[in-house]
Amino acid sequence: MSWVLPVVLLPLLASDSPRLVYSKSFPGSVPAFVEISIERNGDATYKEALDDDQPLKFQLAQADTTEIFGLAEKLGRFTHPLEAPVKVAFMGMKTYRFENGAEKNEVKYNFSEDSDARLLQDWFERIVETEQCLIILERAAKYDKLGVNKSLLLLQTFFERKRLVAPQQLLPLLDRVAKNETYMHMSRERAAGLADAIRASK
Repeated sequence: MSWVLPVVLLPLLASDSPRLVYSKSFPGSVPAFVEISIERNGDATYKEALDDDQPLKFQLAQADTTEIFGLAEKLGRFTHPLEAPVKVAFMGMKTYRFENGAEKNEVKYNFSEDSDARLLQDWFERIVETEQCLIILERAAKYDKLGVNKSLLLLQTFFERKRLVAPQQLLPLLDRVAKNETYMHMSRERAAGLADAIRASK
């Protein structure tokens, strides 16, 4: 009978895998749509289209993941409205979704006065900024070598403002630029300096 316990526990363990999903639709903005999915173990994905079959994947630090899920708990796992009862300009429709087995809760809003909702939104906005920096630098590295330094300056600005989330995901690209002599010396030095700063911040 020793095999019974693992079999019984398996469904319980399988259901204990909460996921947070954030999306924002804002036609006319760049990007016009984003979706971020975060697992409780920190695995995360970033999409700019619902049908994106090659999303960016990255790993959040455990402390960051705990804080993000903690905010979701404070918001009742999105079981109550977040929209503020005031008229404001349209700033994009935000959607939070909490999934855990059979539990699936979702709430949408344009603007919220809830402090926890705004803190959580800031987390996701920082993730979007980070992924955008990665995409812009990757594009420049491939197609616009003279524009690499400009992309690095943008990245440096976000880093100095502490707006980057899981910045370690940028290290492979920064290292590649720093070691590639086809890029300008200034770009290589800046990439190396940013890589060092990110490693030191860890």
